[in-house]
Amino acid sequence: MRILTPCFHLLLVASVCVSLAACGNDSSKGPMEKTGEAVDKAAEKTGEVIKEGAQKTGEAAEKAGEKVHDAAK
Repeated sequence: MRILTPCFHLLLVASVCVSLAACGNDSSKGPMEKTGEAVDKAAEKTGEVIKEGAQKTGEAAEKAGEKVHDAAK
C-alpha cells in the first residue's frame, strides 16, 4: 500500500472545506457581515447628508451674492 503525501491530505481537506462552504446558507449572515452592512449604510447616509448640506450652502451663497449685487446698484 502506498502512503499518501501530506500534500494530498491538505488538498483533500481544502476541497472538502470549499465544498461545504458552497453548500452554506447565504440567508444567514454573521455578526461581522451585519456590522459591515450597517457601516456601509451609515457611510451612504452620511454622504447623502453632506451632499444635501453642500447644495443648501451653495444656494445660500448664491442668494447672498445676489443680495450683495442688488445692494451695490
